[in-house]
Amino acid sequence: MKHELVIRGGLVVDGSGEPAVAADVAIDRGRITAIGPTLRGQREVDASGALVTPGFVDIHTHYDGQVSWDADLAPSVFHGVTTVVIGNCGVGFAPCKRADRERLIELMQGVEDIPGSALHEGLTWDWESFPEYLDALGRVPRTLDVACQVPHDPLRVTVMGDRAVAGEPATDADVAEMRRLLREALVAGAVGFSTGRTDNHKDIHGRDTPAARSASSELAGIAEAFRGLDHGVLSAVSDFDLNDSKTAFDGEFDVLERMSEASGRRFSVSLMQRIKDSEEWRRILRRAEAATARGVTMRVQVAPRGIGVILGLEATFHPFVGHPTYKAMAHLPLAERVQALRRPDVRERLLAESPDRVSGDGSAVPPLVDQLLQNLDFVALRLWPLVDGFDYEPRLPDSLLGRAMGSGRRTIEVVLDALLEDEGRALLYFPIFNYLQGNLNVVADMLHHPLALPGLSDGGAHVGTICDASMPTFLLTHWTRDRQDRRMSVERAIQMLAADTAAHMGFADRGRLAPGLRADLNVIDHGALRLRKPRIVADLPAGGRRFLQDAVGYRATVVAGEVIVTDGQLTGARPGRVLRGGGR
Repeated sequence: MKHELVIRGGLVVDGSGEPAVAADVAIDRGRITAIGPTLRGQREVDASGALVTPGFVDIHTHYDGQVSWDADLAPSVFHGVTTVVIGNCGVGFAPCKRADRERLIELMQGVEDIPGSALHEGLTWDWESFPEYLDALGRVPRTLDVACQVPHDPLRVTVMGDRAVAGEPATDADVAEMRRLLREALVAGAVGFSTGRTDNHKDIHGRDTPAARSASSELAGIAEAFRGLDHGVLSAVSDFDLNDSKTAFDGEFDVLERMSEASGRRFSVSLMQRIKDSEEWRRILRRAEAATARGVTMRVQVAPRGIGVILGLEATFHPFVGHPTYKAMAHLPLAERVQALRRPDVRERLLAESPDRVSGDGSAVPPLVDQLLQNLDFVALRLWPLVDGFDYEPRLPDSLLGRAMGSGRRTIEVVLDALLEDEGRALLYFPIFNYLQGNLNVVADMLHHPLALPGLSDGGAHVGTICDASMPTFLLTHWTRDRQDRRMSVERAIQMLAADTAAHMGFADRGRLAPGLRADLNVIDHGALRLRKPRIVADLPAGGRRFLQDAVGYRATVVAGEVIVTDGQLTGARPGRVLRGGGR
């Protein structure tokens, strides 16, 4: 018998966590039909010397706008991801009344650093209700599967209008209507509900997100929409200190725990080591462990590397964005800016001034940015040139501060010169969270915790500041191969990236390699796998710019039995669909 497609001669890592085995994988009609030796196919993919793994399920992306115009979903498609979950952090574009479109664009632009011009031109807006949104996305052929959560902010704006934007408390009638709309969306195939409760998220006018300070009764009341359903999850991002008081942490965790309990469904919360409170992440884990012991299914989403930004003259931020001299030339083409910044008189003036504030009233920039810009030595201690083959666990002595101290030059001069390299196209890596000790030891603690899920890639968001959609590749290279200690097995890493995330979301037909399951898989040359340097491209609608990051080592990625990527190149196949919860 010849199967439609056979992945031949690879080392099968099936997602179960069990040791890899040498075997062929047969695929017919989009499903895995056999795993074993000497299988034959009408078409075959050579996997000799490579791993054959399930496709990765990325549970934290922000392609909410991009999915309405983009078939490729880069950069996730180039990092082994075959299913993305959107609607995270409480922001998105459905449900949405016609009169609220501008509000949601301004919200997404401020919170997730997606150009408003791209959203204005790219969003098709052939929906108002969430079921209509699912139907609209289902009409767009794409490379990957897309699963949609219902975000709290558009839900609140749809029901409360101006009162939501003003941060007013929801009435009982408001909560009942939000619960009804969420239930409608879940029945139509939405896979969850998300909320965002952080001071770092603002709209483009510097206002809090509509749901940031929602009361516990509102969240619990909305979450009751899940009762009686057999699918759906909840997720949240929180500072745990919105009230900035000593009791804020436990009070905030109580709010989220009550929401989870009211839903009766699985819940996840973002986990990171923050500057303001470097031990908070340990308290989150202790509370999550205690909740789990009481029967509340709670997980933490963990990034496998430092969480920060990419700085550069072509990026959204760099250390001189607030300097008056730079602000006066910020509108110029890159070549003209570089030429001006190399002039001795301009350089002397720039280096002598203090930066203006870039956050505050009317700005979506969080206050942390100003705090960092005023303390350049602190920034430069965690600032490294981002080049091909970059080690995302760099040494502090190799930082730009270390370079300045070694050369006897001022830090500010060294930083400026680093930005001007490669004719101003140089990029600098600045990990803000998870890197306070100058290593990833706290990330190791997080990743090895039994409640950890890989997440926080933010694919499709912060397009001028990060490219963390490459995190699956980093997890596979750094934590299973390149790090000298506290590594994990390849089998465990694949289990986390595919089986654990799929199981948490309730996607029973994917995340593992077994006969009968959906044929989403990767063929990976693990020894050759590496990340390329991020690059700026202008491929968004209205000429919007974003970071993309390529990978070397993915021989093939398969979605529903069709090869969508071969050696880093798209094949043109678009088997992806909208993945609906509840078996829709």
